[in-house]
Amino acid sequence: MANNVYRGSDGSLSVAVEAGAEGDLAGEVDQAYGLAPVGRVSGVTLRVTNDVKPFHELGQRFATELRPGNLNVYGTIERAHVNGALLKLMLGQGPAQSRPQGSFPNPAFNLSIRLENPALPGNFSAVTVMGVKLSEWNLNLPEDDFVLENVGFRALWVKIEDGSAG
Repeated sequence: MANNVYRGSDGSLSVAVEAGAEGDLAGEVDQAYGLAPVGRVSGVTLRVTNDVKPFHELGQRFATELRPGNLNVYGTIERAHVNGALLKLMLGQGPAQSRPQGSFPNPAFNLSIRLENPALPGNFSAVTVMGVKLSEWNLNLPEDDFVLENVGFRALWVKIEDGSAG
């Protein structure tokens, strides 16, 4: 497989939902706002961390063992469009016309990031972020620049797929 170099313009971001109460809520938002692909995205950050713990023996300056710890998946999405879709993906039934009472489920969905270089059709890299829940929503309203909304997310895990046409 060729080593591809990608630009942001080679990528697309889309939402996919799974069955269940949380997936159904995300599906309602996806149908209402058409989030496949998520339009006007200007930046995506995805981070996966491993809480590696070193073990130090008494009298040793260097660690004698590194133990894997918890894996954390999180990131952000910037979008130059505000229509309530991402906020509804975070709040579910929260942004209703009146304040909801009690507890309500939080939407969960999968994010698919697909990169394909147009000069090498059929060669692609895809990262699917599974079990995503939005954790924060921000709106930036600058005086003389584009209005951007920004969301932060947490996820359960990621899967990666690389494809080759040749």
